[in-house]
Amino acid sequence: MTRREDDAKAIFEAAVEAVQADALLGSIELDKIASRPLAAYRNVFVVAMGKAALAMASVMESSGVPITDGCVVVPDGYPASLPGRFAVPKAVHIVEGGHPLPNERSRRAAARILDIAKSAKRDDLFVVLISGGGSALCADFQQGVSLEDAQAMYHLLLQSGADIHAMNTVRKHISRVGGGRLAETAYPAEVVSMVISDVAGDDLSVIAGGPTTGDPTTFEDARLVLEEHGLWESIPSSIRTLVQAGIENPLLDTPKPESRIFERAANHLIGTNMTALEAARTAAVSRGYTARIETSGMAGDATVAGRMVVGRLASEEASAPVCLLFGGETTVEVRGNGRGGRNQELALMAGIELSAVKEGVVVLSGGTDGVDGPTDAAGAWVTNRSIATARQRGLDPLEYLKNNDSYTFFSRAGGLLRTGHTHTNVMDIVVCLKSG
Repeated sequence: MTRREDDAKAIFEAAVEAVQADALLGSIELDKIASRPLAAYRNVFVVAMGKAALAMASVMESSGVPITDGCVVVPDGYPASLPGRFAVPKAVHIVEGGHPLPNERSRRAAARILDIAKSAKRDDLFVVLISGGGSALCADFQQGVSLEDAQAMYHLLLQSGADIHAMNTVRKHISRVGGGRLAETAYPAEVVSMVISDVAGDDLSVIAGGPTTGDPTTFEDARLVLEEHGLWESIPSSIRTLVQAGIENPLLDTPKPESRIFERAANHLIGTNMTALEAARTAAVSRGYTARIETSGMAGDATVAGRMVVGRLASEEASAPVCLLFGGETTVEVRGNGRGGRNQELALMAGIELSAVKEGVVVLSGGTDGVDGPTDAAGAWVTNRSIATARQRGLDPLEYLKNNDSYTFFSRAGGLLRTGHTHTNVMDIVVCLKSG
């Protein structure tokens, strides 16, 4: 591995470290952001959902918050991979749910969290720790929609190339948790949420399905998303029935931002993709690069993004080493039957484009959660020599790309980025390095 490749990995790691639960929650005093001192509440309930949930709950308990009861739901394997500096919380029930598809444990965790919310009274504090992945991990569904029906819909949305805003517009309308329904269930208890964003624009109503914030979207919007992606006739009939009923009767819709429910709910955004990008820039400068954040709103098809980042890098004229940083979350339209993820697909396309670049360059693309698609990799990195080397080994990058099989390509060619579960999630970071 070259020094530039080492630098790219170190810069990415600095970005991930900056959005760990202790870095984001460690300086927050719940006493000061709740409406009164913690001792003045009858009970303090803590629930958490998402990829950062267990670490967030650990920081909350370690800070001395007197937790009466609670529940944390995280993906499979997360309790075993919790970094040693985080103590496993004792006052909350821990559930491993399904992701990216909800499962029966996701449904049971949601039911448990909703039961805790129902038990909360006006003199109680209901603390919600929210991070990406929550809309699958903590998922129970409206009457008439079975788990199997919901799973089928989630799968269709994931395969469609829809972005997270579109997907969650649909998902929260079949949910008993998302779209502000968790805050609605806890009302009139005081609700304080701390949120780590994994969506472009940091829209609180989209992150984990927006369980504690008013939902500006409607059942009509959900139908439009399904129609635009050619899914209206493909989804289970129970979901079509529910959506159509919601269109015809607005009283069935999710609670809206103007609802009095949210007068008792406060949402605090504590970590974003920009938080990670700023840390990456600082790390790049410390390693001798002139560093610039290009965007935190990268979106659209992963291969288009791969071409874009290389175009920006190739046009950069500098006499000293330069680092360009991109953040956001792209999408992949599944056409083949291979294995991979958006970061690996972006990196593979970037590698193809870099073949024409003469200078020493590296492009690394990784998910800050440590997971890229249904693989054990966070992403991948390439240099301007990666594709030529792969072709010498008999690997055709375009065929792998056509089959959505970027994971197999990088497994054979080298370049997979493996971090393990990071216990955070602020979308993706792309690190582009070019020698001066």
